[in-house]
Amino acid sequence: MPIKDAVIPFVFDALPVRGALVQMDVTWQRMQEGHQYDGSVAEILGHATAAAALIAQSLKFDGSVTLQLSSDGPISLLVMQCTDKLDLRGMAISQSIAEGATFAEMVSGARCAVTIDAGAMERPYQGIVEISPESLAGSLENYFTRSVQVPSHLKLDSCATHCGGILLQQMPGEKSVSEDDWRRLGILIATLRSEELAAGATPDLLRKLFAEDDVRVFGARSVRFSCRCSQEKVEEVLRFLGEAETRQALKEKGQVDVTCEYCGRVRTFDTVDVSRVFAGHVLAGTESIH
Repeated sequence: MPIKDAVIPFVFDALPVRGALVQMDVTWQRMQEGHQYDGSVAEILGHATAAAALIAQSLKFDGSVTLQLSSDGPISLLVMQCTDKLDLRGMAISQSIAEGATFAEMVSGARCAVTIDAGAMERPYQGIVEISPESLAGSLENYFTRSVQVPSHLKLDSCATHCGGILLQQMPGEKSVSEDDWRRLGILIATLRSEELAAGATPDLLRKLFAEDDVRVFGARSVRFSCRCSQEKVEEVLRFLGEAETRQALKEKGQVDVTCEYCGRVRTFDTVDVSRVFAGHVLAGTESIH
């Protein structure tokens, strides 16, 4: 039976290789809600969505994975975050994209990082990703192989209705994967088609991809869109902005609207709300939405 909006972990019985398959449709469509992303931007954001889920599903602690890319190209900022519970949120900021623009052109001069944050850690771990001109998948493959010393194969897919992908990683140990086997596995995941992912993630899909291998499939884990914005965090933003600037905006428009870039929720502050925020009162504010 097809499994939607889920990650399926698996391992190979005869090879020291672990993997995960992810598919999202409801989650991915909610991620795009309220945004008018260019098709090329949405495709890259979908790839980042799938990649973050694939990386986060292996976390063994309470924490999160954040993939952040900033560039001098049309895609000025992309942020994707996934918790160990597989709660996802993400967004992209871009200018108009020229027709036929390549990945390298859209993220020219890019600076990209993967941050692993765990509550018990004094400081989050951040790894710098060298951008490959071909794709985000190629960039992350190089990051895992060269920087983390975990040889990896990654295939990502995205369209308007769904996104997903598959990640394979060699496991450290006495037994190693032969070059032929590793190359063969990379070729196999490259054959994963978008229409196959559209139907959902299934153990049968994995067995079809790796027909010559014994694959042990574990239970699926649900993935969902979840934004952590709150009234308190928005009020912190207003305090950071400053009382003078906030009151000037209030004077010009009669109210201050703050929109969450992730979920699109709008929180509205009137004169009383603004006075309360800067008076430091502990009473809860309004949650009016316009």
